Amino acid sequence: MTHEILQLMQQLRLGGMRAAFEGIVSSKNTQSIDSDELLNLLIQAEWNQRENQKAERRLQNAHFRSQASMEEIDFVTNRGMNKTQILRFADASYVKNTENILVTGPTGVGKSYIATALGHVACQHGYRVNYFVTQKLFSILLMSKADESYQKLIKRIERQDLIILDDFGMHPLDDLARMMLLEIIQDRHQLRSTIIVSQLPIDKWYDVIGENTVADAILDRLVHTSHRIDLTGESMRKKKKN
Repeated sequence: MTHEILQLMQQLRLGGMRAAFEGIVSSKNTQSIDSDELLNLLIQAEWNQRENQKAERRLQNAHFRSQASMEEIDFVTNRGMNKTQILRFADASYVKNTENILVTGPTGVGKSYIATALGHVACQHGYRVNYFVTQKLFSILLMSKADESYQKLIKRIERQDLIILDDFGMHPLDDLARMMLLEIIQDRHQLRSTIIVSQLPIDKWYDVIGENTVADAILDRLVHTSHRIDLTGESMRKKKKN
């Protein structure tokens, strides 16, 4: 009977339930568990596995450049970081509330790591996340105009609960990139969350975006209602080398 049950679970693709049932049978603990408790254990095991699989797919679809976790953020090194503020983001409520986060600071102080850790947490809370290096995103969007897939890509970006634009401001925006950024920010304003990571202080973003009217439109939707993480200090990568 046990073998038949396991086969049925496999055929029904109840992998979590099957693994839990195998564990209970192998421990010879079935007699001490009543039917209600057994059913609860099996259903919970199947639920947990499916949720873990969904989270894993969300992580894969996010295309993070690296792994990062909130637990491994360095709060010891003095970087002008507010630990309470960072940990407050761990419940991803800022995504639920469609709030933005702007992370700035010199190179190597851990901006991308913090943003990526926040993205991982959002995935674990069930949100759809996409990570982009900003300049590469503009290149992809530019190429998509050639094969007429631009609107499809823009709509996919719009649907993401959270997007992370890393390395923003490395190059001044040309006319096309400027308008593409405006479209992305307009589409997401008060509907979805955005994290922007930049080496430049925010007051220098006007120069990067260029064209005051467009810069005003973009920054008005980003800056005034955003959480700010302003990091300081020397490069952590440089310190590790020494």
